Amino acid sequence: MSTQHFTDPNFKKEVLESDLPVMVDFWATWCAPCKMLSPLVDELAEEYRGRMKIGKIDVDTNSKIATEYGVMSIPTVMFFKNGKVSDQFVGALSKPELKRKIEENL
Repeated sequence: MSTQHFTDPNFKKEVLESDLPVMVDFWATWCAPCKMLSPLVDELAEEYRGRMKIGKIDVDTNSKIATEYGVMSIPTVMFFKNGKVSDQFVGALSKPELKRKIEENL
């Protein structure tokens, strides 16, 4: 599986210092819309391997990063380029909508 699992300790190295653009899905196990988005994130991580790093961070076990980036509702998806947020959205999207967002942020 190509989906990365980001954590408070590895976020700087894996996301902020990444040579590739990064898509981060902020989620939690109890979140129904997150569960709808999760399989799409997994599929797209495989599809965009080598072009964009795609991963998830559980806000319940990694609250430091979620707080630092002002995540108030989940799922929140943020795109990072060169260590900075380049785009974000809140809520579940369809696969075509999510692909469009990825393409815009490559």
